[in-house]
Amino acid sequence: MQVMMDIYEKVERTFGYRQLTLHMRKQTGKAINHKRVYRLMKLKAIQSVIRRKKPKYMRSTPQQVAENLLNREFQATAPNEKWVTDVTDSNNNPLVFQTLERALQAAPGSKPMLHSDRGFQYTSLDFKKILDENKMSQSMSRVGRCIDNGPMESFWGTLKCEKYHLHRYETFDDLKRDIEAYICFYDNERLQAKLNGLSPMEFRNKAA
Repeated sequence: MQVMMDIYEKVERTFGYRQLTLHMRKQTGKAINHKRVYRLMKLKAIQSVIRRKKPKYMRSTPQQVAENLLNREFQATAPNEKWVTDVTDSNNNPLVFQTLERALQAAPGSKPMLHSDRGFQYTSLDFKKILDENKMSQSMSRVGRCIDNGPMESFWGTLKCEKYHLHRYETFDDLKRDIEAYICFYDNERLQAKLNGLSPMEFRNKAA
């Protein structure tokens, strides 16, 4: 039980029984049953934090749209074959463009398919120009079919739930520090059942 509580406190009391089970298995090397972890959480009167609902945004008239090439085929045969992207809370064209350019700089030579929703940043002609210049194909979710962009929206929900909504930030630097620290934790330490119990970087390194 102490192992469970140590992990629970480390992640600021955000994990539910599924995540705790994955981390306890890795830390102890034992085949711990998720039902047992669920019972232990009940005994200790602890639970995961509850995610807030995503706010709805007004739709705009797109300058251009793309077909849904991803079409819920989330598996890739190699790193940097498929990227997903999404804006959370702030609609900011320069931020979106700079983020894409930085991602391309971090993965030189990559020509991934980039999937997004139909937010006005992604339907703009300026965004399409960046994709064309880098020989990238564009994919977009159909209207009302947000599940196609589920992996990206899931990440934003997890980050907000397990870090952002737990604190009050007085300065941008404080927020930036926490977000960077969380992304490092998510990439290297946060285990995922869909990745065979590995962290994203562990899974990526095995694939590479």
